[in-house]
Amino acid sequence: MTTGRSRCLLAAALAAVTAFQLAGCDRSSSSRAAVNSTPAIARLVRQDGSAVLELGPGGLPGMTVVGVRKVAISGILETTGRVTFDEQRVASIVSRVAGRIEQTRAVQWDSVRRGEPIVKLYSPDFMTAEAEYLQAQETRRVSAAPAVAGGQQIAAAMVEAARRKLELLGMEPADVAALRAPSPTVWMRAPISGTVLKNQARVGMAVNPGDVLYQLGTLGDVWIVADIYEVDLARVHLGQTMEAVTTAFPGEVFRGVISRISPDIDPNTHTLEIRCTIRNPGLKLKPQMLATVRIVTSPSYALVVPQEALVFDTDGYYAYVKTSRGFERRRVTVEAWHERGASRVLSGLNAGEQVVAAESLQVNSLWHRMAGGNW
Repeated sequence: MTTGRSRCLLAAALAAVTAFQLAGCDRSSSSRAAVNSTPAIARLVRQDGSAVLELGPGGLPGMTVVGVRKVAISGILETTGRVTFDEQRVASIVSRVAGRIEQTRAVQWDSVRRGEPIVKLYSPDFMTAEAEYLQAQETRRVSAAPAVAGGQQIAAAMVEAARRKLELLGMEPADVAALRAPSPTVWMRAPISGTVLKNQARVGMAVNPGDVLYQLGTLGDVWIVADIYEVDLARVHLGQTMEAVTTAFPGEVFRGVISRISPDIDPNTHTLEIRCTIRNPGLKLKPQMLATVRIVTSPSYALVVPQEALVFDTDGYYAYVKTSRGFERRRVTVEAWHERGASRVLSGLNAGEQVVAAESLQVNSLWHRMAGGNW
């Protein structure tokens, strides 16, 4: 009996082991089948220097593909700009001698008139040049006598050279004409009428040739510098009329024209600058003010895709474009669009092309895993 019972227990144990081994084999086979089936579902194919992601007939679960839409846009090109001084209406008072400042008559933000005395400089260079000029005048007077043949022309040339030297030192022609005796001090006058933008002059301060003492500017006409996208370049041209509105004066429209278009395009944003010359009645527009710029242009169109079709990866946005071979990864340049959940495409896509929308992040992850050699 005992022997029969032992045989039964041994048979049961062998049956259990056999069943466990069979189950293990089934699990291993299923796991290997799952791994081996992955390349059949998706693979990265490299051809002619490009790569295409091939997916199975069903793609990824939940993945959708949408078309790149071509949307008409209005004839008003709107952008943001900033007010700056017209560089042609900015001037500086620069010391052309070594000396010191004796007196000043203007401070920052003062309004000055052209020719108004601004800063008084002391320098022995003035006295020396003035003495040379007065001596040349005296020589010309003496040379005017009939007994001195040909001396008048030489004396006149000496006077002109001495006068030119005084002007190069910063003296105004009217001050040179009024000169009667040498003096080491000279008033430097405002070269234009405008506002004192910068004041570097202090009484008693030593100066050297080339030192900027004052900077003056006028706000009668100002510039507004604005950015436009590369795709809108064909819509603007020199002399085109434009309007500007500021938050400081929301009910007032400032009008002007496009006076310059930058020859350079920013490679990072694909934008370029335009410069608009604006009339500034009442001097309301101030430098560094922000303004909304509206330019009347011919109607155009924009390419629009859902935001979910865009994947930000490392250094920019990418989209997965459906082709006859599979899905091609392209870098795209985009900007904001007024439609909720959509973006405007500036470069990288064409109208009518189809891109992955839903599950674009999963497609991007799959691309990186396969490109990295993990699959």
